[in-house]
Order: sequence, then structure tokens, then C-alpha cells
Amino acid sequence: MDNIRLIVSGGGTGGHIFPALSIANAVKAKCPDAEILFVGAENRMEMQRVPAAGYRIIGLPVSGFDRKNVFRNIVVLWRLMKSRRKARRIIRDFRPHVAVGVGGYASGPTLKEAGAMGVPTLLQEQNSYAGVTNKLLAKRAACICVAYEGMERFFPKEKIMITGNPVRQNLLDVALTHDEAVRTFGLDPTKRTILVVGGSLGARTLNESMLGAWDTLGTTDVQFIWQTGKYYSEQITALLRGRELPNVHVCDFISNMDAAYAAADLVVSRAGAGSISEFSLLGKAVILVPSPNVSEDHQTKNALALVDKDAAIYVRDSDAVSELVPLALSTVNDGERLAVLRANILTLAHPHSAEVIADKVIALAQRQMEKG
Repeated sequence: MDNIRLIVSGGGTGGHIFPALSIANAVKAKCPDAEILFVGAENRMEMQRVPAAGYRIIGLPVSGFDRKNVFRNIVVLWRLMKSRRKARRIIRDFRPHVAVGVGGYASGPTLKEAGAMGVPTLLQEQNSYAGVTNKLLAKRAACICVAYEGMERFFPKEKIMITGNPVRQNLLDVALTHDEAVRTFGLDPTKRTILVVGGSLGARTLNESMLGAWDTLGTTDVQFIWQTGKYYSEQITALLRGRELPNVHVCDFISNMDAAYAAADLVVSRAGAGSISEFSLLGKAVILVPSPNVSEDHQTKNALALVDKDAAIYVRDSDAVSELVPLALSTVNDGERLAVLRANILTLAHPHSAEVIADKVIALAQRQMEKG
């Protein structure tokens, strides 16, 4: 089936953008003539990432609510009204057969207007605890694709499909062996390797945990690949000048994450849904330190969903500086524990998530086209 028109809306973080692009790519692979339009939020990262991936995007002036300064929300509400009007114009002009929302500021007004104009909508909820926007949009949605069990707490059971979260496909195509991957970071392939990664901007707690244990790291036989994040890079580089360690590769950003994952015997990370999906797909042993600075504390809920299946280790953010590095060192040297974590997290993987969601998108579009 060709010539379907699809709107994909959402973004704000890589955790929303990667699934959105994966779904669009899967639809394109099945329907090469499909017309796909992204709708994002102005001044957010999707406005660069989506065109770089070859898709057209239109930005809405939408922004998030300010929970600390209530008066600023007058501006937020004004932007939301403007965004809904603009979304209505986009839908009227583009005439989509289906609209997909992946979360993020733009998905609310876009899918709200699409549903009101009779366009079937599909939601993709990445987290184990549903976001406010998706809960509001669920009533009109034709289908809700989720990554975790038990989501009928938030959504009508008959609309739920467990599909998993689509991830960056290039992570699965790594041609490097473990030893080759370790060497790309200038490290020793005979030693156990821990990857510490806090997202592209970084995670203060993970960085403070590494800095606090710096003298210990120099005495251990374990080696580290540590992504500080661009936000903290300059400060950490200054702090470590003259104190560099040969067994710790420090960088602000890892562009070749496929090699980093291949090199790692153990990963230390925040508990974003997209990252967890990648760890599951790759079968990585992982220690999760959920960010406390996210809505509804959803990262903790993501982490505990894995802990319940003995598929990850959980450390509270407030305990990390004192506990994280000692726990990581003891875990990476426990081959039996690593094997259990890898085996259990693999059972949670959904390797064909993007294709399954794309099939549903195409079916909804086909039904809408038949209606005329």
C-alpha cells in the first residue's frame, strides 16, 4: 500500500526522538511512497535531529508547565492555544490518514486536534508509568503501544498493544568484537570494563560518584568508559587535570555507542525508557540510578519494573555517591551475577518493536483510506 500520509509528533529528548524516527523508518521500509511529516516543539532537539534523518518537521510554540513559578504558566497556556491552532492548520493542509504521538510537548496539541478532526491516533508510551499527556489522549486513541505489562492501570485494556520501545537500529549492527571495541577506547581487552553513561548532557550524581571514588579507581584492576556529558565536561576536565588514570577513558560524549556497549561488561546508567530498551535488546548487565528530576518519578518505576524480574540492580540517587562505585566494582567481578542479569534482561527485549508498530500504523491508515 502506497501514498499513506502520516504525522509523527513529539520529541524533546532522545528518548522520544529515537522511537519516533524508528517508527517512521519502519513505515518507509514497508511503504516507500508514504508521506511522513513530523510535528515538534520549536527550539527543542527534534528540530535538528529530524531533518538530519531526512524528514520534514514543523515546530509548534508549545512549552512545558512551570511547576515552580505558577505565573509563568499564563505564557505557557497562551503558547498551548497558539499550538493547537497551528496543529489544526497543519492537519487540515496535510490531511493525514493517521497521527502517531511518542510523548513530548508537541504530541499533546497535535494528537488532540487530530482526534477531534476524525484522524485515527496511535500513542507510543515508553515508560512503565504513563505520562499525563498520554493519559489525556488515551480516550480518543485507536491504539496505545506500550513497553511494560500492567499498563491497563492507565489505559483502556482493549486499546493496549505490548510492542516494546523502538531503539536505534545501528546498535544492533555492530561489527566489532568485544576486544576490538575495548581497544577503540584505548583500554585493555583482558580487563573487566564498566560503562558509565548519564545521557548526552550528563548526570550530576553519576559524575559525582566517579569523582568521589577517583583514588579508589586508580587501585583497581577494573577499567571504565565514562561519559561525563557535555554540560559537565569542562568542569570535570579541569578537576582531573594532572590526575588522569590509565584505566579510565573520560569523554564528554560517546558518538559510537555501539562500540561502548560492545566493550562493556556492566553498564551504569539513568533509567530512561529508551536506554532500558537498548540494554534489554543487547542483553547488558546494568545498574540503574533513576533521575529524581523527572515527572511522576517515572524513572524509578522503570527501574523497579526490571528489579522485580531480577533483570537490573537499582541504586537510589541519594545513595549513589557512597554506594555506586563499590557496588559496580563488586558486581563486575561476579561472573555469575552478571550472567543472571544478562539472561533476565534479554527476556524483556522486543527486537521487532518498530516493525510491529509500523504494521499497526499502516493498518489504521488503510482503514481510514477505505472510509474515503
